Amino acid sequence: MAIYHCSIKIISRGKGKSSVAAAAYRAAELIKSEYDGRVSDYTRKRGVIYKEIFLPDNAPPEYKDRAVLWNTVEQIEKASNSQLAREIEIALPAELPKVLNQILVKGYVLEQFVNKGMCADVCIHDNKDGNPHAHIMLTMRPFNEDKTWGDKQKKEYTLDRNGEKIYDPKKRQYKCKSVPTTDWNEQTKAEEWRAAWADTVNEYFERQKIETRIDHRSYKRQGKDQIPTVHLGVAAAQMERRGIATERGNINREIEVTNQRLRTIKARINKLQKWYDEEKANTTPPTLYDIVSNILNNPDRHTLTNLKEGAKILSFLQGNKIMDLQGLEDKLRSMIGEQLSISHKLKPITRRIETLDEHFKQSGNFKNYRGHKAQYEKLNTEYKTLTKSAGFMAKRKAEKARIAANDYYETHRREITLFENAEQYFKDAFQKHYDPKKPLPIKKWKDEYAALLSQKAVLNDEYKTLKEETREVEIIRREVEQIIRAERPKQHTRTQGIEM
Repeated sequence: MAIYHCSIKIISRGKGKSSVAAAAYRAAELIKSEYDGRVSDYTRKRGVIYKEIFLPDNAPPEYKDRAVLWNTVEQIEKASNSQLAREIEIALPAELPKVLNQILVKGYVLEQFVNKGMCADVCIHDNKDGNPHAHIMLTMRPFNEDKTWGDKQKKEYTLDRNGEKIYDPKKRQYKCKSVPTTDWNEQTKAEEWRAAWADTVNEYFERQKIETRIDHRSYKRQGKDQIPTVHLGVAAAQMERRGIATERGNINREIEVTNQRLRTIKARINKLQKWYDEEKANTTPPTLYDIVSNILNNPDRHTLTNLKEGAKILSFLQGNKIMDLQGLEDKLRSMIGEQLSISHKLKPITRRIETLDEHFKQSGNFKNYRGHKAQYEKLNTEYKTLTKSAGFMAKRKAEKARIAANDYYETHRREITLFENAEQYFKDAFQKHYDPKKPLPIKKWKDEYAALLSQKAVLNDEYKTLKEETREVEIIRREVEQIIRAERPKQHTRTQGIEM
């Protein structure tokens, strides 16, 4: 069955990304970045079955070369946090042959992006795993009529009543605001592009007389009582295919179990509701509370066991103000949804706790073995200083110093390595904010760790309690079904029995 997937993200230098590296990976090519000199070689990558660059009319023809295009983008964007490219990743319908999928993507890209002034770098990946998809990298700047890059935004001065610019003495400049030169970053565009992809695919399905359809809207907007799964991504999908469970895969399996339960509950309650609607057609509809209460008030229609169960059901229905089967269904759905919500809240807390555990481990190594690294550097510095001196005695001293430095390193190799690993760990973790001269915020981490453990304990208790309460409501639901069936007239039961 065709699936809908259309994700939109920004490739930003501020997040350490490179448009050159991204383009090389998606096209399985070797490209050198003229911005930082890095070479991205993905020529061994498999599964790229189609790649092509599409240019608007006012773009230079040499941008048909992938390396030229994205290196030019890197050069024109000067800021350290520049947005370099927009990427749209779309799942291709497995129902269509490869050639039609290429035509489908090309038409979509030309109509939605290239005709609006963007360069589009399109690569289709298919590893024959049933998940063909396309990566569409788009430029962020418009072109001028002379085929040069235009501005992403322009400055617009704030004017007073007389049409004069307003001077801000604090900032020592005229008041102004930045106005985008295109509408490509407007929030409505994402919805427009996502809807256009669904419309394009459905149009091809109709032409090929394929009955299935896709929809860009969420299940909630479509009116479906179903929880959407999360997108696995390439790495997670490959791990799952090898039989390795991933966090996203576990979430999807949990969601699928929940959806199955919702479908089962809804189907069973719908059958009961249908019968119930038939029964009340010519009478005043009783509530569930009335049905159970009437049985309990008639000694000939219950046993002692039914009495106890019925009293429990009455208390639950009254306490939760449930008047009909739909109310019972809504209560169950709400409780299952709350369980899933708590589970989602727990995941980032657990991940942060694991990160802090690693912070504590590395900070211990950093503190405990810092002296070993300092002593080794001291011995090594003495050796290097002596090598600069002339004379036989100086050379002998230098040799002794070298041996002493090497001996110390071999003796304390483990401690020095652990310190260096810890130092690199904090450099990678904090990047520009890392300062080896400043102490690590151990107390802040401990306070956060304690708070997270407390939050996790509370959420775990809530989840455990809610799980038990949901199980009890499931039991009540089954008992309600039995009570309603017992109330059904014998002749009606014989002729129109309900399969449960």
